[in-house]
Amino acid sequence: MGFEVGVESLVLWGVSALTAAVSAVLGLAGGIMLLAVMLLFLEPAVAIPVHAVAQLASNASRSLVHRRAVRRDLLLPYLILLLPAGMLSVPLTQRADPDLLRLAIGIFVLIATWRREWLLFGFDPGRIPTFPRFTLVGGLAGFFGPVVGATGPFIAPFFLGLGLSRFELIGTTAACQATGHLVKLALFGSGGFDFAAHAVLYGGMIAAVVIGTSLGTKLLHRIPEKHFPAIYKTALSLVAARLVGSGALALVGD
Repeated sequence: MGFEVGVESLVLWGVSALTAAVSAVLGLAGGIMLLAVMLLFLEPAVAIPVHAVAQLASNASRSLVHRRAVRRDLLLPYLILLLPAGMLSVPLTQRADPDLLRLAIGIFVLIATWRREWLLFGFDPGRIPTFPRFTLVGGLAGFFGPVVGATGPFIAPFFLGLGLSRFELIGTTAACQATGHLVKLALFGSGGFDFAAHAVLYGGMIAAVVIGTSLGTKLLHRIPEKHFPAIYKTALSLVAARLVGSGALALVGD
């Protein structure tokens, strides 16, 4: 059954533009914020593939804008394990209980927002040499991407300590994320997901993220970056708390 145009789709289109603008300024956070809102309206098995379409457009447009700053020496090793790792985890998304996934994603969002170091068990990724570091992070993104949908906050620590400029960081993370979403689309498509049934929804989201990326890029040099972390952390936490609450209540009700 397709996703009809209504209040929900209008909300998701607006949120898509807003979160794309956030990502264009900060380099991350927009994708996981968008997914958290999508899960308020859609089942995880639908939200994650549709989110991948929108985020492919968002990250591809961002990496195109900053194409001269993309660090290919980091991107290439990142690609090595993306597909094989993703093939292992797609069945988890297709078979898992939707309420359990909502609960898990909500908890993931909260941890990634406030205690990101817990996701790495306190390990400092800067101790790993560059090539194996990004081969590893590609494998992690490939495995967890189809399950949690947005892996930006998880992989971000691996880009630290490399002396990247702001534009190299934004462009390279966008290129890595774009390839990850492309792999997810191929995996969900081969698994039988009906993308055509949701074309109206993600078509509007694609247009919205391109507009959002354009606006965010223009604001990149004008908006005080110091104000964004508190704003997005607060918004993200509220949505994540809603996911945790709804998922937990549904599981208890069962």
